[in-house]
Amino acid sequence: MSVGRPGTVAVWLPVRPVELVFAVGWGVFWLYWLVAALFMKKGRVPWSRELRIRAAIAVLAVLLVRFGAFRYRSLNTNPWLEAVGLALLGIGLGFAVWARVHIGRNWGTPMTQKNEPELVTSGPYRLVRHPIYSGILVAGVGTAVALSWLWLVAVLLAGAYFLYSAVVEERYLIEQFPDAYPAYKRSTKMLLPYIL
Repeated sequence: MSVGRPGTVAVWLPVRPVELVFAVGWGVFWLYWLVAALFMKKGRVPWSRELRIRAAIAVLAVLLVRFGAFRYRSLNTNPWLEAVGLALLGIGLGFAVWARVHIGRNWGTPMTQKNEPELVTSGPYRLVRHPIYSGILVAGVGTAVALSWLWLVAVLLAGAYFLYSAVVEERYLIEQFPDAYPAYKRSTKMLLPYIL
């Protein structure tokens, strides 16, 4: 037990193994993402509206964390839900990494416009047009299922951002590939195979 401000008592709960697995899984994933970003092609992000969207999401996320949206109030302790969540985490992060490896140096941060773009429609990109976003969202849902349904707030925020990013990116891709991209867009769903 630890005492903070006068009149408050904070209780430190031990980290459960499943929480540690999720923390390590997400940590390794984001570490890989940062290292892989060093090897992408040059590009640019149009910063006007996109920067404002990113800043608004970052401020909202900080406020949610600051006001305790993700504290340990309603931790899940059902082993079946933990197993389902771990499976979704593995499937989602695995799918995102497969997509990142497959797109190679053509990858960029959301809404990046590459100087020498290439249209990739094979591998995971034949299943959905934005498999990295799909994978991260599936992993986020897995985190919510296994740990706390409050994590769905983060998934919804990320989903809104990814959907906006996908729309902006696709406008750019239609300009860059006026013959190939519209056909690809008609034949492949955005985020969920055969659904969305």
